[in-house]
Amino acid sequence: MSWAAHSIAIAAGLSVPAFLISGWLAEARANLGEPRSAAAVAVASAAEAEYCTPELKKIVRRVAGACGLIQQEGRGCQPADAAKVVSLDGDDFNALFMPLSDRVRIVEYDVNEANIDDPAAEAIESAWADRRGASFFFVVARASPDGKAETNRALSEARAKAVMGHLRHRFQDPDIERQVGLLWLGEEFAQLPEDFCDWSRSRVDQPCDAKTINRSAFIAWIDCSI
Repeated sequence: MSWAAHSIAIAAGLSVPAFLISGWLAEARANLGEPRSAAAVAVASAAEAEYCTPELKKIVRRVAGACGLIQQEGRGCQPADAAKVVSLDGDDFNALFMPLSDRVRIVEYDVNEANIDDPAAEAIESAWADRRGASFFFVVARASPDGKAETNRALSEARAKAVMGHLRHRFQDPDIERQVGLLWLGEEFAQLPEDFCDWSRSRVDQPCDAKTINRSAFIAWIDCSI
């Protein structure tokens, strides 16, 4: 073999592990939920400048990775996971969404129930239609602080999944599994204060207090580029 041919063979041999290492690093970054490059991310709307703080982007990114926007099975985050996922206390978590008041719908439920009534279905469909080019649809379900914490945890999970079930049934969108992130918080994390009674909620014609507003699922598209 000539010197030139030998050199080409060595270069080719070295390029294979380099290519594999590059692929492994890319896969690792994806598995760790790192932000994608600007070329791979859809450009968010102008509204991003108003509410997409670095803190909110961090939460979106963590929930996308940990609560069901990547994996297909075992969707969602429960109260025991929520504090670790968002790394904020409940009040700070709720405050992140204050600038989204014109986009969020609050789906309300009866005591100890997770059924989607007609006003709830209307709120879910209205929120889903208000996409504005966004990529992530958040469903954050809660329960009022009555009864046992374990029961309320299961109840808030059922409420989050009821929203997901309605979306699947109503729209039959093949991309829903990659678009909807679920958090179920029970009574243990990020209880809503009565101030949220003034937001767009499914039972606007009924009285609202700290208990009723937390028998709910808080839903909205988030159009932050992450």
